Amino acid sequence: MKSIHLGLVAGLAASPAAAAAPEQQLASAETIIVTATRNPEDPPVVAETRKRLSRTPGAVAVVAAETYEKRSVQGFPDLLRDVPGVIAQKRYGEESRLSIRGSGIGQSFHQRGVLFAQDGVPFADGDGFSDFQQIDPLGARYIEVYRGGNALRFGGAQLGGAINLITPTGRTAESPNLFRLEGGSYGLLRGQAAVARVAGPFDLYASGSALTASGVRQNSGQRQARGSVNLGMSFGEDRVIRVIMSGADIQQDVPSAIALTDALSSPKLAGAGAVANRWARDASAFRTSVQTRWRFNDAFVFEGGVYGSVKSLYHPISIVIDQETHSHGAFGRLDWTGELAGHAADLYAGVSYRQGRLKSKLFRNIGGERGAKFGDGNQEASGLDVFAEGRFFVLKPLAVVAGGSYGLATRDYVDRLNGANNAGQDYHWLSPRLGLLWQAKDGTQVYANLTRSVEPPTYGALVQSPFPAFVPVKSQNAWTGEIGTRGKRGPLTWDLALYRSHVESELLNFLVQPGIPAAVFNAGETIHQGIEAALDWRVTGSLTLRQSYTFSDFTFEGDPVYGRNRLPVIPKHQYHAELKYRHPSGWFVAPFIEWRPGDVWVDYANTMKAPGYAILSVSAGWDFANGITVFADARNLTHKRYVPEFGAVTDARNPSVNKAVFYPGDGFTLSGGISMRF
Repeated sequence: MKSIHLGLVAGLAASPAAAAAPEQQLASAETIIVTATRNPEDPPVVAETRKRLSRTPGAVAVVAAETYEKRSVQGFPDLLRDVPGVIAQKRYGEESRLSIRGSGIGQSFHQRGVLFAQDGVPFADGDGFSDFQQIDPLGARYIEVYRGGNALRFGGAQLGGAINLITPTGRTAESPNLFRLEGGSYGLLRGQAAVARVAGPFDLYASGSALTASGVRQNSGQRQARGSVNLGMSFGEDRVIRVIMSGADIQQDVPSAIALTDALSSPKLAGAGAVANRWARDASAFRTSVQTRWRFNDAFVFEGGVYGSVKSLYHPISIVIDQETHSHGAFGRLDWTGELAGHAADLYAGVSYRQGRLKSKLFRNIGGERGAKFGDGNQEASGLDVFAEGRFFVLKPLAVVAGGSYGLATRDYVDRLNGANNAGQDYHWLSPRLGLLWQAKDGTQVYANLTRSVEPPTYGALVQSPFPAFVPVKSQNAWTGEIGTRGKRGPLTWDLALYRSHVESELLNFLVQPGIPAAVFNAGETIHQGIEAALDWRVTGSLTLRQSYTFSDFTFEGDPVYGRNRLPVIPKHQYHAELKYRHPSGWFVAPFIEWRPGDVWVDYANTMKAPGYAILSVSAGWDFANGITVFADARNLTHKRYVPEFGAVTDARNPSVNKAVFYPGDGFTLSGGISMRF
């Protein structure tokens, strides 16, 4: 039920110098970990990942499946709830807001500003725009989180960073066989079955799952089926080729946002138009990749692959969106570890390329069916990133880190109904990065870095009806400075990062009218700064307090309209805490609080706020010796009515501005289940 932060991880499991420091330093740091009592939520399978991520002079984290699998999870708000700096809030079903350090701060639908990937393969379309429906909440062995400018390993230059879900293999799965069944409030029923096998050089992991739920709100039911296969062939130690395939069929009803008074007084209601016109988001997707990890010798390792995906979408909202998307790409990265001029050093360098085509047709919505067609266009996009980063240990405990990336993005649009709207645009940039990483013998780390991020506009920003051709929006770019520390001392494990981003031409959104994708504009200068903190306290051998706190201070910087107003949507303070007791016999109980102290601005003019809240929940279960676990998850025990998520508007005082932008939080819900591993 807890995310394992790399800041925690650096102290708990691997020395940050483990990738390249001298042997005596490596042995000292690892002895602290290996001889300690193993945390059941900190599996050995992620140790290599933590060691690799510990090379980063910045905020990164690893979330093991063991930390959330004994409660109900339906998306990133459940998977990443304890990672500081991540703002993840449910809208409906698995549709959420996900923002890291203010990325996509005004995005009122789906996601941009953070790279989503599975085994290094992006979920995003060619232009970088992502949705949440392809992501299987139960499909990861562990999750890597790279906050802010620390996603260079993927070539990422987004303000928010990257999230990479690693699928289980026949060799890393928790057990050879898994069966999981859970049910709960509002018709929730989900089942999963998985097998893991190893036969000589071959290994196989296959999983299938299905879910149905009527939904807490009107018109919010969902039905989904997912499957994945991971087949590997080994050619010796640390040499493997893998074929990874996954598919999903999702039918999601859309309740729409509503007014604040309705959200607080009648949180189960949906918008009248959503019910009458049968709003929904039905999608099917299939992805496949061929990947390899190949160790040439002690110094060199190569990782790379090719991939392709196809997605079909039928999306009746106030209009009907009918789309088909084809994407493909390739990536490769070479890691080197050794010595340079008698000093420990390491380096990685790589390239990532993706290309996609989206065919989109727009229709009038007549009771959820296609009416008259008024839009028909093709959107082609590509992205190229060439990147490298190296560490040089000027002293045994101190490394200088330098790197950067070159990026190229293309946008080509063809309007089949009006050729005068055809347009194209290329974007290219350089993103340098400098840092320092110091580590004590006990594993404590202190780091600092300065990184440039660049985010070219997606088609949602460029193609804004009824304007002809592309809207003249520019790329968003920022310089981010970050300092932090992480480690473990006695019963305390900490992870602390402070950052400040100077953003130019920030891509901001505001809702124009219900169901229409938000208008997008470039702000002038904005400031994103904050604190990301996690502190674990092992009170006794059986009792652990886990806490995470995020402070977000985002403002305009002398804007001609909004002055130095605060940017809306993201709370200034967010605090999560879990107190978990695990009895030696196997049963456990874990109360959890989500606290948003203070109200949150809704509009850029800072005239309207959404109220803060505190939500109390509890999870409990019993791990039996035969591999059976039973668990229960009770949310919002006090039946609190609250609004965790909403879109941004310009000025709430203006009567013509649509203020139906709020998604009510769920009331009291209860779920439970059983999993069997054998």
